[in-house]
Amino acid sequence: MDFTHLRVLCVGDVMLDRFLHGDIERISPEAPVPVIRLRETREMPGGAGNVAANVAALGGEAILIGLTGEDEAGDRLLRLLSARPGITPALVATARRPTICKTRFIASQQQIVRTDEESQLPLQAEEEEALIAAFEAGLPTVGAVILSDYGKGVLSPRIVQHAIGQARLRGIPVFVDPKTRDFSRYRGATCITPNLKELALATGLPVGDEAAVTAAARHAMAAADAAAILATRSEKGMLLVEASGAVHAIGTRAREVFDVSGAGDTVIGTLALAHASGLSLEQAMHIANAAAGVVVSKHGTATASIHEVMHELDEQDHAANGDLPGLRSVEQGASLVARWRMQGLRVGFTNGCFDLLHPGHVALLKAARAECDRLVVALNTDASVQRLKGPTRPLNDLRSRAQVIAAIRYVDCVISFDADTPIELIRTILPDVLVKGADYTVETVVGAEVVQQAGGRVALVDLVSGQSTTAIVGRMQKARGSAPNTSSMGPR
Repeated sequence: MDFTHLRVLCVGDVMLDRFLHGDIERISPEAPVPVIRLRETREMPGGAGNVAANVAALGGEAILIGLTGEDEAGDRLLRLLSARPGITPALVATARRPTICKTRFIASQQQIVRTDEESQLPLQAEEEEALIAAFEAGLPTVGAVILSDYGKGVLSPRIVQHAIGQARLRGIPVFVDPKTRDFSRYRGATCITPNLKELALATGLPVGDEAAVTAAARHAMAAADAAAILATRSEKGMLLVEASGAVHAIGTRAREVFDVSGAGDTVIGTLALAHASGLSLEQAMHIANAAAGVVVSKHGTATASIHEVMHELDEQDHAANGDLPGLRSVEQGASLVARWRMQGLRVGFTNGCFDLLHPGHVALLKAARAECDRLVVALNTDASVQRLKGPTRPLNDLRSRAQVIAAIRYVDCVISFDADTPIELIRTILPDVLVKGADYTVETVVGAEVVQQAGGRVALVDLVSGQSTTAIVGRMQKARGSAPNTSSMGPR
């Protein structure tokens, strides 16, 4: 996965996050409150600054636009941002308000109290003009725009609509982390990413289960004329609802959660970066979900590196495959293929029943793998095999066939399909190379036209003559028919 060539424009409420760590040794004699003996102070960019930090941590570049005060906190924030590779600060300094600063006091790994320094002054005209000028300067160079709304005033209605309008004119996707109840403010956005509480407040609808979340998301999407709503559901994962009608849900891997501070920043930063790289929103959601899983296992406002996200994706795949070793879901397969592509790897695809494995199968898979860097093998489900081969087949069920195929060193991913042909699966995977045996012609290979139109190719590989499951079954039946009757010999 490589995001190093991508740039994202982050606009919103920038703040300084301070974490003061200490130990509680006694209760104050002045009031019934704990006395914290401070031993460590940590500072980092917060709000939209944390979104930019997440983009940079994943290898992308972030242009950060927001307001800071002309004060010590603003100077400190600018120094922190400038010291981080991958972040280009384009901050507007103003004398009309202080830099937003959140200070958290932590003892025994628990937050005791938080103090906020901020102004409730509405955005002033000169501040608005300066922010728009900074946005106009950065927009032509980016592949995505993020509006990080913490409700602190930077994202005024004019700023929001100007940003979305100008980005859409250039075909640049816009992602919004909302704070207001009125999602119509974000009209025209590509994707809005509320948590369940924000979604419920914006729609007035229940969000207790997946069906309710889907209905609320559709309502919110219509109000905002957005292309998609990604609802983050804490330990229940994420649910993506698209204007096309598609709904995609993904769970989370069970893990110890230390701190959810800034997890939403990680989600939207990763989602925008992954989508800007060419991934679909569904594929980008899987990567964002993994990144969120990484940061909630850390203390404080945290980020996730590419290495950590890749590891988490692998762990999620492993956990999801626990009940069916070797076989991945279509969603997992598509996510894996997306990761391979981001590494510049060519993806091959072949399919079949692969009932009784024989040298012909192995030769086919070896030849297929020689045509690509990674090979996906799609197996017919048991019902699909039965429709194609008759009521006595398959001899081995899907679980058994998947385990055997996954163990072959030429195979990198095994998935299944229930239809008579894998055409829909091919449309989803869009392999670079579609591989079939030489007993086909390019014109008769299912999915050939789809792959070729997408810039891929079809490879027809030689088969081993005389090798087939049907032939093996025939030889077994013949041998059994000529074998001596041993029924009287008792158990052996």
